[in-house]
Amino acid sequence: MAISDELLDQLLVNYKKPEDLVGEGGLLKELTKRLVERAMQTEMTDHLGYAKHGKSDKQAGNSRNGKYPKTISGEFGELQINVPRDRDASFEPKIIPKGQSRFHGFDDKILSMYALGMSTRDIQVHLEEMYGVEVSPTLISQVTDAVIDDVKSWQNRPLDEVYPIVYLDAIRVKGRQGGHIINKAVYLALAVTMEGQKEVLGMWIAENEGAKFWLSILNGLQNRGVKDIFIAA
Repeated sequence: MAISDELLDQLLVNYKKPEDLVGEGGLLKELTKRLVERAMQTEMTDHLGYAKHGKSDKQAGNSRNGKYPKTISGEFGELQINVPRDRDASFEPKIIPKGQSRFHGFDDKILSMYALGMSTRDIQVHLEEMYGVEVSPTLISQVTDAVIDDVKSWQNRPLDEVYPIVYLDAIRVKGRQGGHIINKAVYLALAVTMEGQKEVLGMWIAENEGAKFWLSILNGLQNRGVKDIFIAA
């Protein structure tokens, strides 16, 4: 969607310093609030089938029933918005779903920092310094735990019966454990499928590289459906 120069001029008519744009109470935060609220009003209109102040059979059908405040978190910090509601409580906003208090993309930031080995406390401090958002350790744990089931499903997914080539290797990486940085071995199984596509069969982490752990990995691949490997490299 193109934004005209005339609209930008109107938005920036009172701009004098960076805080007017990105600071607390600045243009970006206010614009986010207005856009989110307007989007939810549009969703409500689509849900009810008539515009605000429009005609409807209120005795037979559903209708608007005021608003309620909700605080959301995102790159803009914390923001209070007004969420519209209907009489029979059947309206569920898509842009900020019920039960969600974090704007799109916020969870991804937590997960990316977690993947880099940052502790819960490090993530908490970083989010507060960068975005002005106070995030509890419980919330961070909820976000990281939410992907555990998907990770486990991926680790145990069924595999093809035959692979022309499977590369097996381990690399040493540094990781955080108990507040200390230690070296760990990351085992990798990378296959080439019969269609010529590369596929990561799995990744495993152990304290050290050893033949016993490699045997457990190969047994695991067999249990997941692999019957033959032409070349193991």
